[in-house]
Amino acid sequence: MTSWLLGTGILLIYALGIVSAIMALMSSRTSQGAVAWIISLLTFPYVAVPAYWLFGRPRFYGYVTARGVRDNILRRMLIRYRASIDPYSVSAKSADIQAVVQLAMMPMTRGNQATLLIDGEETFESLFAGIERAQRYILLQFFIVRDDRLGRRLMAYLQQAVRRGINIYFLYDEMGSRKLNDRYLNDLAQSGIEVSAFRSSRGLKHPFQLNFRNHRKVMVVDGQEGWLGGFNVGVEYLGEDPNRGPWRDTHLKLEGPSVLGLQEAFWEDWHWATGEVITLDWQPLKTFASNHHVVVVPSGPADRQDTASLLIQQVIQSAEERLWVTSPYFVPDQGVQDALRLAAMRGVDVRVMMPERPDHLLVFLSAFSFLPDMLRAGVKIYRYLPGFLHQKVMLVDNKAATVGTVNMDNRSFRLNFEITAFMPSASVATQVSLMLENDFARCRRISLDEIAQRPWWKKVVSRAAYLTAPIQ
Repeated sequence: MTSWLLGTGILLIYALGIVSAIMALMSSRTSQGAVAWIISLLTFPYVAVPAYWLFGRPRFYGYVTARGVRDNILRRMLIRYRASIDPYSVSAKSADIQAVVQLAMMPMTRGNQATLLIDGEETFESLFAGIERAQRYILLQFFIVRDDRLGRRLMAYLQQAVRRGINIYFLYDEMGSRKLNDRYLNDLAQSGIEVSAFRSSRGLKHPFQLNFRNHRKVMVVDGQEGWLGGFNVGVEYLGEDPNRGPWRDTHLKLEGPSVLGLQEAFWEDWHWATGEVITLDWQPLKTFASNHHVVVVPSGPADRQDTASLLIQQVIQSAEERLWVTSPYFVPDQGVQDALRLAAMRGVDVRVMMPERPDHLLVFLSAFSFLPDMLRAGVKIYRYLPGFLHQKVMLVDNKAATVGTVNMDNRSFRLNFEITAFMPSASVATQVSLMLENDFARCRRISLDEIAQRPWWKKVVSRAAYLTAPIQ
């Protein structure tokens, strides 16, 4: 009897391995990922089957409901919001911008003010001042929140706002903030703040979505001011971690109609997490300080297309003179790698800035496996020296720039919910150019000889690390 049960169990595991391998074949977003999963599932089903069901899911199911596809209330509200923003919508003047608008599934708006926020002190002072200006509500979302000096300072500002009668909705990613203690969350909730984890594996219907993350960092005040970018809540983002040194990051403040795009993304995330439809102000506010054009581009594993990867490729392909990219984690998929090499071959000044100090070892090692091909094609690779580089910024010629949360890796392209502001504005591009010129002055340029002369065992380790890129 025991041997029969054992044999039946073995057959069942191998059958599940075959079924899972077929699912991986039919649904994996990359051939590299499909091959890796199929080999693992057929060879080591005891380990690979549970790993696949926990980490190999290619899509984030259920979230589509929050986009109004099947929820009449949400759909009607979105229709009203889009109607109110029509007077501020701008038709794309080029095919390049039109492609971005199509990817975003949001309009490009005029009448915006986009302001760069460089490094932690400037960013958090701007966020705290925004909280103090709130008159009706605050939407707040971070990937990482820590119960440290900065986290407690944020809580104090939020509690003061609640006492003024402001409605506050606080969303965090439960994996990114896994070290956040219950005391902090309870203190927020007891103050009257609405608090929720994103809950990627919400309920019995969606239990196998643990590998997905909500990586967005967004704050919206009254539907009129919004912030997004690289900063989470922790003292290391102020440069107070001695192991990482000074923290180099960039955030963006938006004012005007584009803020409603940030608000819509948060609104959908909150609905997914809680099932609630919160009441917000959808009347756009036009600024008169400037007239920046902005497209807010949400992306994530619920999209029918690989929005983040396609956005990056489109931005690269639109470059004619220069393309400057900064990313803390640089392991792009093959499409982005090819686009970068082709841009350099066209004569575009392609520069990629990465940190000198590794934050995630596998990601750091993976880059060495494909950097030689990049360098041979003419892509210039720079390492930022003073501390840890965490900004996610792109500059195209002197005509456009992006600031957001997307890293140049598979996790941001396919596993994370992200958000990016695409700004086809010469004045914004000039600001970004000056900022990045200052950053490049603090970098060292990598040569092909430096990588080629690495010991053979380091090359082997880098290739092995690169094989794990689909699940990093």
